Amino acid sequence: MGCFFSRRRKPAQGGQLPLQQQAGAGQDAASGEQKAPQYSWDLRAKIDPKDYTFSGLKNETVGRLPGKVAGQQFVIQDCENCQIYIFDHSATITIDDCVNCQIFLGPIKGSVFFRDCKDCKCVVACQQFRTRDCRKLEVFLCCATQPIIESSTGMKFGCFQYYYPELALQFKDAGLSIFNNTWSNIHDFTPVSGENNWGLLPETAAVQDYVPLPSSEELKAVRVSTDATKSIIPITRGRRQKNSDESCLAVFFAGDYTTANARKLIDEMTSKGFQLVQTKEVLMKAEDAHRVFQQSALEFIPLLEKGPVVALEFNGDGAVEQCRSTVNEVFSGTKVFVSESKASASQDVDNFYNFADMQMGM
Repeated sequence: MGCFFSRRRKPAQGGQLPLQQQAGAGQDAASGEQKAPQYSWDLRAKIDPKDYTFSGLKNETVGRLPGKVAGQQFVIQDCENCQIYIFDHSATITIDDCVNCQIFLGPIKGSVFFRDCKDCKCVVACQQFRTRDCRKLEVFLCCATQPIIESSTGMKFGCFQYYYPELALQFKDAGLSIFNNTWSNIHDFTPVSGENNWGLLPETAAVQDYVPLPSSEELKAVRVSTDATKSIIPITRGRRQKNSDESCLAVFFAGDYTTANARKLIDEMTSKGFQLVQTKEVLMKAEDAHRVFQQSALEFIPLLEKGPVVALEFNGDGAVEQCRSTVNEVFSGTKVFVSESKASASQDVDNFYNFADMQMGM
């Protein structure tokens, strides 16, 4: 049988009453009048849904500054010819019945769901991306899981590229890794035989040509940059055609400088003309290491207990030799797995990303 607690409280040790029962056990000490007890939930700030909704707007520029959404849910609906900027992290966002809007959505811990929208251009970072009954959406996307479109046509996707000073911390607050981005791995839930409902934006596509920097004085304060070299998310080729049949896998292990080291190697390799195909941050176990690192596994297994690994795939003729040389020169005191030869590298890449996709349920 369950146990029910009485709402009457016993005095605390030493004869002290709980806070709301002091001063005459619920009475005002000065007047002697009875006061209603105060509980912690009464003191919480009240949430006004209007602060987390944009609805029925036309020809407006609106937004929320960093710190103003702070992980709440947000709703955008029935907007037309608007520029909308959510410069904060949120729980989930739904966008319904919007037409010809330009939208930036900061990191979303859960899902973003576009429904019945058309002719919109967006920059989005999220855990899950879904569309239904949409037409002509162009999206620069960072998505931790496989993006899904349903009953949607004319969809175009590119890799998220964006920067403002608070964005990196917002990714952490939303529980998103900057290295987990499956922007080009789209699943069409309702394919039509002989037609393709989605494609990729041109490699030369620039974010500011699709979603311009905010023009209002309030939102200008956010100090946005769409320069690809400053992007919080590493810009990857994804499923675009590779330029070379040679790829190289590099894996950094958890530590104080893992992210910085991975970014440094990306900068070094891309500055020399090699292309970053894909990145991943994932936990590994000893048995995974044997499958991925083969003969080198025993060297790296002790490092797996410290946290997730960050893996990078570079592509281009001479990628293996250049990556090994760069790691030896720049990261000489850091243990990094790098493919040993062109012959083994493609298998390294397949082994790691097949494992990572299974780990992440993709």
